[in-house]
Amino acid sequence: MLDGSQGWRGRGPSLEAWVACELKRWLQTRPRPRPAQGSPGLKQLQARAVRVLAESPPSLVEPLVSIFQLQDADRSPLLAHIHRLHQEGRFKEAVVLGTKLQLQPDLDFETMSAPLLLQDKVHLVERYVDSLPDLQQRLLALLDSWCQPGFDIRVVARWYPQVTSVRLERLSPRELSRQVLRLLERYGLDPALCPNMITQQHLAALRYLCHKRLVERSLSQESWAEHVQGLVGQNQWLQEQLLQLLTAHNDAAVVARCVLDLSLPTEQLPATVATELNRLRLQEGTTEAPFEDREDDHYQLPIAREDIYFLASWEALSRHQEELLQPGQVVGVDLEWRPSFCAGGRPRASLMQVAVEGRVFLLDLPKLLSPAGGPAPRAFSRLVSRLLSEPSVTKLGYGMAGDLRSLGASYPALAHAEKQLRGSLDLLQVHKQMRVVDMPAPGVDGARGPRGLSLLVQQVLGKPLDKTQQLSNWDRRPLGEGQLVYAATDAYCLLEVYWALCREPARFHLSGDLARSLRLGRSDRSRMQEPPRLQKALASPRQVPAEGVAIPEVRARAFRVVCDSMLQGLARSLRCLGVDVLVLGAGEDHRRAAEVARQEGRVILTSGLPYQKLRAQVGAGRCLSVDCSLRARQQAKAVLRHFNVRVTPADIFSRCQACNCDQYLKVSKDMMKQLVWLGSHPEGPSSTGDKTTQNEDERETGSAPEEAPGCGTYDPPCRWLEEADLRSRAPATLGNGTRLQLAGVPAGVLQRRALRHFYCCTGCGKVFWEGSHLGRVAAHFQEVLEGAPGSREPGQAPGPAGSSD
Repeated sequence: MLDGSQGWRGRGPSLEAWVACELKRWLQTRPRPRPAQGSPGLKQLQARAVRVLAESPPSLVEPLVSIFQLQDADRSPLLAHIHRLHQEGRFKEAVVLGTKLQLQPDLDFETMSAPLLLQDKVHLVERYVDSLPDLQQRLLALLDSWCQPGFDIRVVARWYPQVTSVRLERLSPRELSRQVLRLLERYGLDPALCPNMITQQHLAALRYLCHKRLVERSLSQESWAEHVQGLVGQNQWLQEQLLQLLTAHNDAAVVARCVLDLSLPTEQLPATVATELNRLRLQEGTTEAPFEDREDDHYQLPIAREDIYFLASWEALSRHQEELLQPGQVVGVDLEWRPSFCAGGRPRASLMQVAVEGRVFLLDLPKLLSPAGGPAPRAFSRLVSRLLSEPSVTKLGYGMAGDLRSLGASYPALAHAEKQLRGSLDLLQVHKQMRVVDMPAPGVDGARGPRGLSLLVQQVLGKPLDKTQQLSNWDRRPLGEGQLVYAATDAYCLLEVYWALCREPARFHLSGDLARSLRLGRSDRSRMQEPPRLQKALASPRQVPAEGVAIPEVRARAFRVVCDSMLQGLARSLRCLGVDVLVLGAGEDHRRAAEVARQEGRVILTSGLPYQKLRAQVGAGRCLSVDCSLRARQQAKAVLRHFNVRVTPADIFSRCQACNCDQYLKVSKDMMKQLVWLGSHPEGPSSTGDKTTQNEDERETGSAPEEAPGCGTYDPPCRWLEEADLRSRAPATLGNGTRLQLAGVPAGVLQRRALRHFYCCTGCGKVFWEGSHLGRVAAHFQEVLEGAPGSREPGQAPGPAGSSD
């Protein structure tokens, strides 16, 4: 039997057997009920079990704690054991044991949790503080302290040298702020407990607002200044960060206007901005920033200003009931709310816009729905319910389901608004199925291009919406004139888009009678927001185009995509056909695909769970979910058909399958032989070798490469490799540092009589030559290849060096 001075490992029966034996013996000698906590017999067994615990593997901690009630044992030896585990760098074991033994109040929280947080094992720390409100607040305080401006997490890492796998990328202020916000919501605590997290959120909001104002130019100076002032306040650090963001913009006039409007410190301004600031201060009646959009550039509300009604009381609204509920009419519905840039839920809806032909009604929701339960708010709720549920009134929206969910979440009296909806058409769903030949796809024009409803209005009515008031303060009363016109325009444009689609459905490749489609679709509530013609297309999450829909054609070499790391085979197949394909690295965050797509105007090809999140980040038509049950060639054909990509024989192998480079150098067989020979004989060529090479070339003079029937000879536009292009000949290295992959060139290829030259990729150094691969590729992709008759035999084409193709 084991006593306190003996070791268990490597001797005697197993620990599990000893535990069972000891428990059985103790119970046999004590046939009475188990002694109460603190009895001498239990204490003796607990003391012995604690000694064994120190020598046992982690898998036996649970049974030892459970059988011997160690959470009630003497804490001193248990705490000593946990401290020893911590000193040995066994941080996970220490925290798990402390959690099981409920020793958290006796352990230093930061000492126990910091090493695990450094290793991104937050889940263990969350378990450690579970049901302990005091420790939950200390966890948030610790993470928030790491969000402090200028804090260097590497200082903390140096305190724990045993931690060898610090996840610094997961410990940036931005990532830590997200963790803090998540834990605040989980524990139901006040965000004011984490001031540094709030500061980091404000900084992220400043970056966003500066981008909207200075880059996209989609935010008015007045709204920008109001939001920024609320975020920065008197925080000196945020003022410094804001100045850095502003001075990074190269328009001194805009920066000076921003500095003046916010009364920011001017000591460290660039000279050009300071000069412009002095000029503005001398002016009387300063004007708005110079890049404000002109009215002519945007869709204009076609009704008079007096036909916009702002209604803040039930008495005023009740006079328009009949007009709002007139059977058979079409109304546009939209909502506005104050933007939020900090922790917390979505702000309540502030304004509801209802547009009918010739008029727009702006409903002041906070006024009309207060006091809650009063007769006027009840009457208003009944009116909204009647409008939404009346099937003879067609309700138009753009993302209507989300708007109605926000309305119900803001006001309990309208909690069932989404369920009451009947007879509606969500133009967002229609927009997803539209194909406009003479307009760019969403996102092609980069950050400044219109998106969402603004893009739909541009495609249908010719000009986008002016969105400079979108992020204004919609809780402010009275609303500004610009806000009133913007709100009315957002709702009324829905009517004009609908009428245009009904007049010319064929122009946008929609069903012939949009109104009839709407009526037919009402029987199925889950589908009532899409015309039946669109339901088939929307049924598949993979965005397969609806039958008969014409999509603008795009050339293969102009088609640019980014694939996730699970679609390597698809990437190679598309590159083989000349498509510009970037591929995420193994383990690279899927969000990187969205960043690349937005920055470079690429389409995202992905699979599995990331699809929904990525599609939301890049907009409709810019993300496709690929069926992983298909082979790579089948996937490539599906992608080409979906985006109407035009592939010609000249596109095949115009891009390197290995590295995506589209720049080649043509190498004569004479030079290739020399480079291959020098690569294997770095001491230099012999006279015999030179003579042999010369004789072989003389014998082949005048012969031509074999032609690929139906596809032509492979002859990409590229220049000949010259001596000046080589940094060195042994090993053969191009001037840009790329080393030619000559080891993959078989000796037999160099002896082919008809072969006269090779092609080298300047990006990765891969070597290609004419072979049978072109014909096989042409045959594989015959159905999507332009001008490739299916009855012809595959010809010869280039194949990658070292391959069996």
